[in-house]
Amino acid sequence: MDQKSQDYPLSEVPQAARKSFGSLAVVLLGFTFFTATMFAGGQIGTAFPLWPDLVAIIVTGNLLLGAYVAVLGMIGARTGLNTALLSRFSFGRIGAKLPDLLLGFTQIGWYGWGTATMAVVLLRLIGIDAETHSVLAYALMILFGFAFCWTAYIGYRGLELLSIVSVPLMVLLLAVSLWIAVQDGAGGEGLMAIQPGHALGIGTAITMVFGTFVSGGTQATNWTRFAASPRQAVWASLVAFFIGNGLMITTGAIGALVYQQPDIVDVLVIQGLTVLGILMLFLNLWTTQDNTIYNFSAVGCTGFATDKRRMVTVIGAAIGTVLALLRIDLYLIPFLLLLGTFIPPIGGVIMADYLVKRRGSYPPIASADLPDFNKAGLAGYVVGCLAAYFSPGIPPLIGIIVAILTYVMVDRVLSERDKPAAGSP
Repeated sequence: MDQKSQDYPLSEVPQAARKSFGSLAVVLLGFTFFTATMFAGGQIGTAFPLWPDLVAIIVTGNLLLGAYVAVLGMIGARTGLNTALLSRFSFGRIGAKLPDLLLGFTQIGWYGWGTATMAVVLLRLIGIDAETHSVLAYALMILFGFAFCWTAYIGYRGLELLSIVSVPLMVLLLAVSLWIAVQDGAGGEGLMAIQPGHALGIGTAITMVFGTFVSGGTQATNWTRFAASPRQAVWASLVAFFIGNGLMITTGAIGALVYQQPDIVDVLVIQGLTVLGILMLFLNLWTTQDNTIYNFSAVGCTGFATDKRRMVTVIGAAIGTVLALLRIDLYLIPFLLLLGTFIPPIGGVIMADYLVKRRGSYPPIASADLPDFNKAGLAGYVVGCLAAYFSPGIPPLIGIIVAILTYVMVDRVLSERDKPAAGSP
């Protein structure tokens, strides 16, 4: 099987296959321009005044997300490995099945959410109720479920070509929606005078901002491994996950603040942008859906030890379509909160293993002597999740920090235990 045509699912990306900063940035931006992020922004926008609360939440959440992805992106560029292969070092050959399962499920979950949302919202925008015309809605879900995976089937080049076309258009549409919202809100002073319509905890709000893309961000190495240098990977990650994701959150939040309507689709209709809204929705979801299913294919190839990435892509699209038919789109907010709690510790473990234990260097994956289980990695993940779930504050940040500290402490204890006793042969 030609590894190049399959995007190197089981090996390092060679330098000859690396991409430019512009190519990487536009692909990552296409990934982060996601309708679910605008929906999450809408939930936050109706719960906080613009200044300083809403601004602080958006900046804090996206800064944390951008920094988290930038570190993982740098690791991906240095090693040339995707997240699933990095997990072999930090969790062990068999232990890595745990993050593989979790990350694969989250990406399939997002694919199902996007597929169902595209069908339901498209019908709403043209005046058809999806519940009343459920057969039509289901038919559209099946159509979109397999159509969205086409560019991912092609590989990185397919993602890049779609993003080059769609990202500038989406930036323009977002700018138009923001401009109309600011005008309808009577400018900056008018926006700051608007009072929130319902209550939401600050920690929960930041977790929602972080959680919208923490699962995708944890797998950003799937693209940053193609970066020509670690520096380019870091900057491309910040552009996409701090600025790009922040723009999506801000657009949804400002629209919700002005119109007191958390649903971005209803906001677009109020603004008279129905046709543009359909175009934005389609491009928005397609550029994320193909990246999402590409993530699943990377995890699936590693988990099943196959280099047939395109076949895994189609299988993932089929599973995601089934989830769409089961209406996973009705559970967005609980899904976001779960992601913000249980996914970040995976990235924390990878950071600790590469930066602390391995001191920034991995041997070639094909010749690496890997244990079945990396006990420090598994302990770091479990303790990190428990801390994120039960501790007050910002669960994603707590989970990452605790996972790193636990990994380092457990690894040192195990290393001391395994040292030969003084005087022994």
